[in-house]
Amino acid sequence: MARILRPRGRRGEVVAESLSGLQQRFETLHRLYLGTANGIRVDAEPVEVDEAGWHQGRLILKLRGVDSIAAAESLRGRLLLVRREDRATLPPGQYYVDDLEGCQVQLQRGNTGHPRVIGSVTAVEETPGGHLLHVTRSGSPEEVLIPFAQAICTHVDVNARVIVIDPPDDLLELNRLG
Repeated sequence: MARILRPRGRRGEVVAESLSGLQQRFETLHRLYLGTANGIRVDAEPVEVDEAGWHQGRLILKLRGVDSIAAAESLRGRLLLVRREDRATLPPGQYYVDDLEGCQVQLQRGNTGHPRVIGSVTAVEETPGGHLLHVTRSGSPEEVLIPFAQAICTHVDVNARVIVIDPPDDLLELNRLG
């Protein structure tokens, strides 16, 4: 949901960078979880949100039990997370990155034949031109980059953990890494 940037004020408030495009969600969430910048810890600590608001485009939070500059400083760089079941429902055609990671990528050319397995999504990279799927090929350490564009990723089923692609000719060879 957000990354804590720095303390603000003397009461332990923090300035956070929203990692969610849904700013209004912060005003309705009363319990978040503190994770590390390296990812989610299994023992992520629950934290209660006493106040949430916006000031000059920045998220300002007052977390229960964080009552000093030093306490707020100790949270610098920590991630504020929500439980999977508390995530907002996204509109059709939008997906959470962690729902895409691990999906099997299948190649389908036109409407003929069965899809051929290319590999699995190991990461999703945000670029100025859009998102790129890092796909590790099946049975190989080789990785290929696939633009996460509707024209290429023709079918996405995160429940079945499958992404069907119909890429332009030579895309799989062009973007090969490794």
